[in-house]
Amino acid sequence: MDMELELEPLKLPSDNERPFVIAGPCSAETEEQVLTTARQLAAKGCHNFRAGVWKPRTKPGGFEGQGEKALPWLKEVKDETGMLVATEVAKPEHVELCLKYGIDILWIGARTSANPFAMQDLADSLRGVDIPVFVKNPVNPDLELWIGAMERINQAGVKRMAAIHRGFSSADKKIYRNLPMWQIPIELHRRIPDLPIICDPSHIGGRRELIASLCQQAMDLGFDGLIVESHCNPDEAWSDARQQVTPDVLDLILSLLVVRDEHTTTEGLRQLRSQIDEIDDQMMNLLAKRMRVCREIGQYKKEHNLTVLQASRYSEILDKRGSQGSLIGLSPESVARIFEEIHQESVRQQLEIVNQ
Repeated sequence: MDMELELEPLKLPSDNERPFVIAGPCSAETEEQVLTTARQLAAKGCHNFRAGVWKPRTKPGGFEGQGEKALPWLKEVKDETGMLVATEVAKPEHVELCLKYGIDILWIGARTSANPFAMQDLADSLRGVDIPVFVKNPVNPDLELWIGAMERINQAGVKRMAAIHRGFSSADKKIYRNLPMWQIPIELHRRIPDLPIICDPSHIGGRRELIASLCQQAMDLGFDGLIVESHCNPDEAWSDARQQVTPDVLDLILSLLVVRDEHTTTEGLRQLRSQIDEIDDQMMNLLAKRMRVCREIGQYKKEHNLTVLQASRYSEILDKRGSQGSLIGLSPESVARIFEEIHQESVRQQLEIVNQ
């Protein structure tokens, strides 16, 4: 049974209604590094500071954070600059220590959100605690797992929540460190429209030169905020150096963002959407006709004892339609995915006929 999250408004300080920005280094390395970065960000108008205290690494041997030792540094940032401070938690003892040192915001990382047992342990440790909790998407593109992770936290009584979109791991990496797969957070917003969604361009891009364009894409899609890794000396960072930017560069990126109105619908837009609705109706009628012919093919295959799946025909369809997509300005990969879904439904309907 689907569950709606019981949410209260998440109000983070920001110069504008959208986006709110959370910035700071990947890792809290030294007291000097944390305070220097925080002071530079505060001078640029940043209101929310982030730094990793416990750093789960893909392989052992890398810098795994300073642990509790770094929490007083974040408290000092809060006391000196007035910024809210945030860090990642992965175990109940992390939650306990963060509450002890007055951390304002907790986030849960992608490796943890993929583990229902770990999420339940964190939820139990947060029961009765009034603190904002952000949940990153799991490493794999599984929307139900992401929602399930947030439901566990919400059922513990946490009402101020947000989702962080940090992209998804893939063996087929080309441009991005983690594939954005924007359709997944878009579907999350459709399913839970009151849940704020924050974009993490640092982990999606994996390279600082991609951060500006990813921030703009997030704004174009109506995301509520950004969480960006910023370091006073990123080239010397102890973790994820390539994806961090200086506070000066971050300030430039944010100053160039175009934040579009996400609510106002003009008459011209209504008319264009009406045209889209009409075209979609035509597409549905064409799909119905296509499926009718597919069912006739299924009947023919049954009568002539032919297999439902004809691999050569399937390849022919994908190649032909992918080439046509390129000619009309569509991504061949996107066209292939569309026809894969259509073919899957065709096979399903033919199997029903063959097995009657």
